[in-house]
Amino acid sequence: MDHPSAESLLKELRAVDAERARRAADPELQARVQALKAFQQKRFAHTYADLLANPRYEAATRFFLQELYGPDDYRQRDAQFARVIPTLTRLFPEEVVDTVARLARLHALSEHLDTRMAEHLLAPQITAQDYGIAWRACGEPASRQQQIELTMAVGQSLDKLTRKPLLRQTLKLMRGPAQMAGLGALQSFLESGFDTFRAMRGADEFLSTVRQREDTLARALFRADAGALGQLP
Repeated sequence: MDHPSAESLLKELRAVDAERARRAADPELQARVQALKAFQQKRFAHTYADLLANPRYEAATRFFLQELYGPDDYRQRDAQFARVIPTLTRLFPEEVVDTVARLARLHALSEHLDTRMAEHLLAPQITAQDYGIAWRACGEPASRQQQIELTMAVGQSLDKLTRKPLLRQTLKLMRGPAQMAGLGALQSFLESGFDTFRAMRGADEFLSTVRQREDTLARALFRADAGALGQLP
């Protein structure tokens, strides 16, 4: 396994495992993290209500909402990522491995920031004001910017992959073997991402909208701009 993205993927998955272990040792922290994730998912749905109502962008917005902003426990999928790395690097084109590696980096960074923010929350009941205070107490503006850039990179990678029709056929052929090998969650993510972005028929407007709104909200939260609270649920 000498592919650099494979090594990066393993590193990021280990970082996520470390965050999970830290929370497991502190049930109160774990509860605050889960509440934070649920709040952030509501925030994303609130920020992109117009895209959720747009037939062209609804599926892609829900994909982001569930796969990148959701409160779900992705332990099964992450374990499958780790198990399938040798297969990924052997069977899939380099850009597919790179896409999964970017997702892993985004996942690890988001888990780190969620833990840091949850440490500054007083209780699982989160208001918009609580969220803003925890955001600023957590700090790490460079990490927040990287989080946005990685989100964009994942979306751009998925969009690029949709221009390779043979790849979709490869994914379809792997469905049965993937299920038999216990890799159903990973297979589902790859197929869902591919189909969602292909159906959008071009992701430029969608991704530029997400970038602009996330950048604007992040800056407003760091400035303690009162208007930012209106963008929160």
